[in-house]
Amino acid sequence: MFRHSLVFVSLAVTTAITIPAASANEKAKIFGALPSVTDISLSPDGSKVAFVSPGPGKTTDLYTIDLTKGGGPLRVTSSSGDPESLDWCNWVSNTRLVCQVAGIEEYAGDIFSFSNIFAVDANGANPKLLTRKQRQGTVGFTLYGGQVIDWLPDEDNAILMTQWHLEKSRAGSRIGNSARGLAVERVDTITGKRKVIERPEDEATRYITDGEGNVRIMGMRTKLGRTERNSGEIKYFFKKDGSWQRLTELNYADRTGFSPHAVDPTTNRIFGYETVNGRKALVTKALDGTGESEVIFAHDEVDVDGLVRIGRKRRIVGASYVVEAREAHYFDEKLQKLRSSLAKALSNNISIGFADASADESKLLLYATSDTDPGQYYLFDRTQMKLEPLLGIRPYAEKETLATVKPISYPAADGTMIPGYLTLPPGSDGKGLPAVVMPHGGPESRDTLGFDWLPQFFASQGFAVIQPNFRGSSGYGDAWYQKNGFQSWRTSVGDVTDAGRWLVSEGIAKPEALSIIGWSYGGYAALQSAVLAPDLFKAVIAIAPVTDLSTLKTNAKHTYGSAVVRDFVGNGPHVSQGSPARNVDKIKAPVLMFHGDYDQNVDVQHSRLMKNRLESAGKSVTYIEYEKLAHGLWNSQARSEMLTKSAAFLPK
Repeated sequence: MFRHSLVFVSLAVTTAITIPAASANEKAKIFGALPSVTDISLSPDGSKVAFVSPGPGKTTDLYTIDLTKGGGPLRVTSSSGDPESLDWCNWVSNTRLVCQVAGIEEYAGDIFSFSNIFAVDANGANPKLLTRKQRQGTVGFTLYGGQVIDWLPDEDNAILMTQWHLEKSRAGSRIGNSARGLAVERVDTITGKRKVIERPEDEATRYITDGEGNVRIMGMRTKLGRTERNSGEIKYFFKKDGSWQRLTELNYADRTGFSPHAVDPTTNRIFGYETVNGRKALVTKALDGTGESEVIFAHDEVDVDGLVRIGRKRRIVGASYVVEAREAHYFDEKLQKLRSSLAKALSNNISIGFADASADESKLLLYATSDTDPGQYYLFDRTQMKLEPLLGIRPYAEKETLATVKPISYPAADGTMIPGYLTLPPGSDGKGLPAVVMPHGGPESRDTLGFDWLPQFFASQGFAVIQPNFRGSSGYGDAWYQKNGFQSWRTSVGDVTDAGRWLVSEGIAKPEALSIIGWSYGGYAALQSAVLAPDLFKAVIAIAPVTDLSTLKTNAKHTYGSAVVRDFVGNGPHVSQGSPARNVDKIKAPVLMFHGDYDQNVDVQHSRLMKNRLESAGKSVTYIEYEKLAHGLWNSQARSEMLTKSAAFLPK
């Protein structure tokens, strides 16, 4: 059905590290290297592609490819990474791009994140800052650079973006401007001229358009009593006949209510997620004042948690969910048939998605990936029925023999069957191996079937890896989520330790070479597993872990969301019993920890505290701290070093 042609070059020029032909750390450098494509966009006429790629060191580069000429990538601009890095870039016309840079800086001992939005021509000319400049006389300051909420497909070189307005005052005068809060502005990306479309609202947190330039939804935060603290509830309003009317509310603290995401202008409805029969479902609500609601798509096993949208107007074409790999249910029959045909043409790929489309949707930018394929972007021409590979997401890993990932389930202590994934070393018979239990982060998260650089690395080193979707994981409904992985830690961590016991009972793992590795909440679960089952694991590796639940609440004490964090963690005996830093006396296994000192998700204080407590108790601990790196350790060299040290640390 399709004609295939390989048209573009390898991205070796953009990767952050050089891999020697023969090196003891070769696998760590291959799997630790950042993806070569972190963001990608197709121009409105489908003739050009723009993508963001990590460069040498901390730099991030923007490239464009002219598809009509068939040449290699052209570097348009670059960010130093000290402190700003390119996050994303998108075409606002066939010749101009809008991009966001973001970063983290330290000021007076505190860590702050910032962002800015700018525009630039496809050849790097005519850069223009689009984020509103802070003018003299404003009260306070903001580091929020705004967000693009509509690409105005019928207007070249203009966008709608949110922007925070600050109150203005004049010294020695009562004259000033008290308008402050989140506003919507129409911005000319060439001249920088702006016009306020929605005036600043102090409590506004979000606006949603219909993809055609009309602001239809506004979300308003709700304060906790008379305080300035976040209550965890957002009230949503819809615009009808020029005025805002109440739509619904969402309480993200207790996971109830309706979460709006996209307006369909053809049917005058808002699409969003709401719990139906204990699981998230895709639901619509009418925007005509009737309050009519309809369940569009629900799944009887898992949450529906994704919208499939394509084109300049972000047309809603389907819903996505994960049973094993991410799947999609398409409302558009032509796209459903096309997706099925593409899946047959790319038979080794289990996950195919649409990343972008030309304005007329005649050309589609799509990606395909699987557990044994680190991912590839393709361009599909619907007119010519032609499929062309464009860019590999991790080109170095493509040359590796990757491990197959198998969905499994195992019994917890109470008999509940826990789903998860088992990765075995390539060519292994799956018996008598050194093994790793790898709980995911979150805890409001889950692992899925697909390529994952972390377990693939350890499989390349001869380890079996199991990734349990323990109770407390999201995606399986409210009953599985329970109270969350902290308040229900005994169940969640118990399921994690039972994964290790299952590996041993099945003969997969050698008992003397069973270890546990986790990142973020997974790091917490790894450490707490060593508390709960001190004789089970022979080594513990925790990356950016939570180590003390009381500290987690204290870290948020002076933030707007302190009450939400307080209630999420809760109060009671579990705060002390569920904190590995308070129970180091029970830990027997040696511990290795990694943490970035710019981590805003889990303060570096957690790892420092754990290290000090372990040392004071005479326990074996090694701690490596990375300067000016955040939660994800987004740096090829740091990740490669972490993998090398981890492999050397684990018993084999």
